[in-house]
Amino acid sequence: MAKNAHGQTVDLLGEAIVSGRYAEGGVIPPEPVLGQELGVSRTVVREAIKALAAKGMVVTGPKVGSRVLPQQDWNWFDPDVITWKAKVGLTPQFLRDLQDLRRMVEPAAVRLAAARATAQDLAELEDAYAGMAQAVAARSTDYTTHDLRFHHGLLRAAGNLMLAQMSKALNALLRTSFEISSTLHNGPALSLPRHRAVLDAVRARDPDQAERAVLALIDSARSDIEAVLGARSPARSDRPSKRAPKRP
Repeated sequence: MAKNAHGQTVDLLGEAIVSGRYAEGGVIPPEPVLGQELGVSRTVVREAIKALAAKGMVVTGPKVGSRVLPQQDWNWFDPDVITWKAKVGLTPQFLRDLQDLRRMVEPAAVRLAAARATAQDLAELEDAYAGMAQAVAARSTDYTTHDLRFHHGLLRAAGNLMLAQMSKALNALLRTSFEISSTLHNGPALSLPRHRAVLDAVRARDPDQAERAVLALIDSARSDIEAVLGARSPARSDRPSKRAPKRP
């Protein structure tokens, strides 16, 4: 669905910040200038800046305008921020941070899942796995959707409300990771037995094996991502789009 003027303006400004056209600590041009450059009203620009402030990307104040905050202040669990980052280019540091996070959260979660998963949790995991298998057989693009269901199911099966909430926050990060790794030739097919190993260990109530299996899955995903990104051309245009904001 096409975004309205507000959504498009948020996207343009967000991408400009993430790409570095507006550097950390730098000041974004005032509303009248942005409105003229983007072809929108000052009200639309003002609301877009508010949206970016809510994502931790900018801070506004009287007489100082809108200033870009450091990346560590950005909400990296926000789907828009992740989308902009993926669009302008994922850096090795970003991917390293993502894999570090997965290695810290998911192994602990599956250990709990192996001890606490209910019959319903296991049924939902089996259903997600079946969806992945069907997507592989049909060469369908739905694989990522079922892959996400599988990993969210693991976090929910841990029987911890905070981990269950974390699964929602991790959604955009995991989707970005899965969408990249699934583009590798036979990537989804090769990942199926690794997912099966995790599920079998959880079903067997074996926390040690579940932890080893999920670590193997995470590390293989990292290798897949590196292979995909390494095969892509490093050349990309730094030229801003026709209606993109200009550097002040």
